Parts: sequence; C-alpha cells; structure tokens
Amino acid sequence: MTAMLKRLVMAAFMILMLAGGLFVAAGRPPAPASAEDSPPSGRRAVLDVPYSVYGWWLVRYSNNAILCALKVEHEGVPEAGEVEAQCGSKIAADWLKSKPCNFAETAVNSCPGLYFIERGVEEKQRKVEVDLPLPSVWIEVEDCNPPPGERKCTTLPTLVLRGQEPLPNETILSIQGTIDGQPFSCPGQVCRLPMQPTAMEGVAMEFWADSSYGDTTERYTAKIRLMPWGDFMNPDVRTSAARTWYLDALSSQWTGGELASCSATWQVFPGLGGPPEWLSSPNSIDDLRSETGYYYLAAQLINNGMVDAASCQDGGLQSANVASVCGVELARPLLVEWQNRFDEDILKTSAETGVPARLLKNVFARESQIWPGIFTTYKEAGLGQLTEKGADTVLLWNTTFFDQFCPLVLSKPYCEKGFANLEAPEQNLLRGALVHQVNASCPNCVTGIDISRASFSVRVFAEGLLANCEQVGRAMRNITGLEPGQTTSYEDLWRMTLVNYNAGPGCLGIALNEALAASEPLDWQHVSSHLEPACQPAIGYVQDISSVLKIAPTPTPWLNSGPLPVVELPRVDVTPTAQPTGLVRTPTPTPGATQAATPTAQPTGNPTPTATFAP
Repeated sequence: MTAMLKRLVMAAFMILMLAGGLFVAAGRPPAPASAEDSPPSGRRAVLDVPYSVYGWWLVRYSNNAILCALKVEHEGVPEAGEVEAQCGSKIAADWLKSKPCNFAETAVNSCPGLYFIERGVEEKQRKVEVDLPLPSVWIEVEDCNPPPGERKCTTLPTLVLRGQEPLPNETILSIQGTIDGQPFSCPGQVCRLPMQPTAMEGVAMEFWADSSYGDTTERYTAKIRLMPWGDFMNPDVRTSAARTWYLDALSSQWTGGELASCSATWQVFPGLGGPPEWLSSPNSIDDLRSETGYYYLAAQLINNGMVDAASCQDGGLQSANVASVCGVELARPLLVEWQNRFDEDILKTSAETGVPARLLKNVFARESQIWPGIFTTYKEAGLGQLTEKGADTVLLWNTTFFDQFCPLVLSKPYCEKGFANLEAPEQNLLRGALVHQVNASCPNCVTGIDISRASFSVRVFAEGLLANCEQVGRAMRNITGLEPGQTTSYEDLWRMTLVNYNAGPGCLGIALNEALAASEPLDWQHVSSHLEPACQPAIGYVQDISSVLKIAPTPTPWLNSGPLPVVELPRVDVTPTAQPTGLVRTPTPTPGATQAATPTAQPTGNPTPTATFAP
C-alpha cells in the first residue's frame, strides 16, 4: 500500500471514528480486557479509495532508447527496489551507476548511463477492506463524593455502566450482565445499579452491551467491593459518626478513579482505607521530602569534590565509600538537597504509571542511596541499580515498554517479533542498551553524574517494577492455579515483587513451591521462611523498603555468583525528550507471543539491526 493510499485509508477511518465519538475520556483504559467468552468476530467495511499511478520511462542517454516503462504509486522518481522489480537487476544496476549529465560540457548522446522521463499520471480507485471499531462498555461511579485522593464515599454510591458505539448511525440498544450471580438488564446505553455493601472479598460482575449493528461487545468482568467503615450500620451501637463506605473496583473498564498499582494484575483489593504508607503516593512534593543522613551518599558528595571535608581529621571518610560522622555533618545541606533532587520526577512517573511514589523513592534509597552508579564494579546502573538480568525482566514482561524502547535500538522488523522471539545477539543488544540508558555515571560531568539521564531513568525503573509485578502474578498462577489475590494479600504481593526484583524469580519460585508443598499459607511470613540461604538477604531488603529503614545499600545477591555477560556499547544518545511518556497501561500479553506486524511494513530480504545511538 502506498503512502498516499495509507493516508487516505486512515483519513476515511478517522472520519468514521469522529462521527461515532470513538475517542474516550482522558484516563480511561484504551482497550477492553480479554473476555472469557469468544470476542466478537469483528466488523469490516469496504471503502472506495482513490489513488494515483505515476508513469516513468527509463531512457539511455546515448540513443534515447526506452529501456523500461515503470508505474509507481508515489510522487518522485522510482526507488531502487521498484526499478529492479519492474526492469530487472541489470538495468537497475546500470541506473544506480548513472550520474547526471552536464549538458554544458557534454553532448546528450555522449553521456553515459540512464535517466528518467515522467510520462503522466493516471487517477484510479480501488476497494479497500478495513476493520471498524467495536463497541465497548465502561464503568464509573456516581453519588460517591470522595475526598481528594481517597476512595471513601459519604453516601451509598451508584455503579454506572456506559455503552459506547463508535459507528455513526448505530447505537447501544441495551446493557446486560450479572452482579453477584444476579442478572440485570437496562435499555439504552446507560445502566445505573444502586450498590449495597459487600463482603470483604467483594462481588464478581460480568457485563456486556448489544448494538444496533447486530453484534455485542466482549463480555467484560469486574470485581466490586463496598465496605462500610465504622459502627453506623451496627444495630446494637448508637453512634453519631459520619457514614463512610470504602469503594474498590477491579476491571480494565473502570474509569472511576485510579486503581491501586498492580491490583488488577493480581486481582486483589488493597486493605480497607487504601494501601499502607509505603505503597502510597503523597499529594504534594513536600510530603515526599526526606532528610536522612545517608553515609554512602555523603561519601559520594565528598569523593566528587562537591563537599569539602578537609576540616575533618579523617577527611570526612571512614572508608572509600562510607562517610564518617564528621563528613555527614559537613555534607548535610547538600545531602538533603541531593536526596530530594529527583522527587518531582518520581511524583510525575508515579502519576503516569501508577507505581507508588514512596515505593519508588524507598527502592532508590535502598539500592543506591539516591546516587546513581555507586556499585559500578558490579555492573549495576542507575538509581535502582539495574542489572542485565533486571533489564531482561523489563523487556520480557512489560511489552508496552518494550514496544517503545526497542525502536530506539533495533529496526522495526526486529521489534515486531517481541523480545522473547529475538535471537540472542539482538536480546543482548537491547539489554545492554537499556542498562547504558539508565547509567548516569559521567566522569566528565561536574558532579560525576549526568542529571538528565538520572531523571530519565526514574521512568525506566517504574516500568521495571510493573514488569516484576506481572512476572510475580504469572508465577503464582502457574504454581497455584488461582489468581494471586485468592491466596495472598495486596501488601504481601508487593513484598514478593520486591524479592523478585532484588533476588530474582528463581529465589521467589522455590520459596513459593516449598510453602505450598508444606500446605502453608502463601503469605510473606511463610514464603520468606522458605527463601534459600543465598536468597535470604532479600528479607532485609524488603523490611528496609516497607518500614522505610535506612541502611547501607548492597549489590544484588546474584551478582556474587559469577560474571554476567557484558555487551560493550557506545553511550546511547536517547535524550529525555525521547522518554516513553504517556505510556498506555494495557493488559500484558503472554511473554513470548509474537507481536503482530502492521500490513504496511513488508521488509525484503534479511532485516538488519539498526543502532540508533551514536559512538
């Protein structure tokens, strides 16, 4: 399909979408979740699309003989591949060697080689079959009136289902489903369901919509929880306390506010009143501020000449990477400034990805004491100390991030395969590029740190935590055959995700299997007791992050077991302007599934990796 034809098809498709109001409100998930039943078979339309055919002659200078007549569907002279396809390889080779003739110096019949003459344009039409957008249903809530940043309602809320028909001249006829096993049906495109308090585990819901087009939406699922808070519903207790209900929803179609991070992935509700503080995000940057006396961070400020500790008898250091008490006190003003330097990036990233801001900062504090590159000898990089194994997790389990990062390093035909289907050299190239991308060490910078690169890396580490959350969810489903939320609490699932991030999936997988074999609950207390000796440092790692204790950062345990493969790469020239922003959080496909190629990308021959970074 030519560029012009593609533009026309897209224009026609956009007209259909705009006429039907396809675009959803900001904050809504962009695509429906997979249904348990078979999805609709699809909608297709045939469009008459105009296009232009440009005719060319390929002529020899010496005798004006027409060697080949060509037709192409784009403006400008034919490309090399088109010449070879329509004229043969010999004529194509002769044309490629031809140089423009200087008629002021050489007679036309004396010029060597070939030249093009345009012979006219022909306007045509062709029929093109295109996919039309499907209808959908979204969930929101009314009559809740929660305080800012909270999920509690002061009145019993109403659950609202809104059908959406993107095609012009079509409409949603009805919305149907079941909630807690009870059927419901509403005519039209809006369905309001008054809510009643539920059990702690919530109630299951299934819903769909019928369209006048003659088809139905996918059958969506949701889990809704509405819990009363306080004694106002207790008939044996008189109280003047305000009525409060805590509302939670798990569904890809939910538009009623932010879900707790990874709760939909694990199908688990956080505790009543919301997640604990270490899994929360403050409303303002001031609430994220810390003033911890980091001994490692102070040492780096002294070692890089940012703090003059000459007045200390020990030079401000008790060892090469640890400041003394005197050094910490001299460094304190800059120490406080530096540890809060990335708070704005953390809050912005948290808002974009859903990863709790306090969790991100605690991970950075525990991994590097917010100094990127402290453990350079261990091949760990950035605020979160990314290793190549960690990069592998991000690229395999976070397909949204992979789709945006891969084209910065490899050509499109490679990226369309998905990370799991790439050959080892391409996988190594991507791992190495990602580690380099978050490595903020900069010997030529005044502070020894590339600040813009460190800021950029905050988003990468958030995407990495989401990838680990996906991997933990899959591991628990494989081991138990159940949704993670059926066996483990929201808070403990995050603890296990931190083990996965710090010690690796092997450590967590063995512990889960041993706890299950012993018929023990899959909570943090029991699973952590089965961590093997080499994995047990992860227990302290989790305790430090979840209780916000500040102790010295340490290299990832697996790095002591042997050397990692290293891909020596030049510095990746991807500036913060190329940062994957506005990433759409969609359900992650099964790792290893081949990514669907777009019909307009038809590479010929063997594709070649295209490195987009400069030496």
